[in-house]
Amino acid sequence: MIILDTHIWIWWIHGDKQLTQKQTKIIEANEMNIIGVSSISCWEIAKLVEYKRLELPCLLSDWFKQALSYSGIRLLELTPEIAIESTRLPGEFHRDPADQIIVATARIYGC
Repeated sequence: MIILDTHIWIWWIHGDKQLTQKQTKIIEANEMNIIGVSSISCWEIAKLVEYKRLELPCLLSDWFKQALSYSGIRLLELTPEIAIESTRLPGEFHRDPADQIIVATARIYGC
């Protein structure tokens, strides 16, 4: 399993050229396995739309339906174990709580 960071998920869904060939190959290689998306990414995307930092080609609810139906995608819930792990990241880890949750999710799932 791999877990996508929020912006990588957005880029993949939109076919954005910012997604490198290497990133695309890794994602495609995991389509038959599991491509994890942290539930916190849904919140991040909703907030980006709310703050007008991200424009989607459709309603947010429709975008989520489409983006979560891609081959291999699995929405990963925020669990107490992940919340605790997010407080145990080494040193001065990135201060963004959403990124901390995504990294903690990857650690809990052994990705």
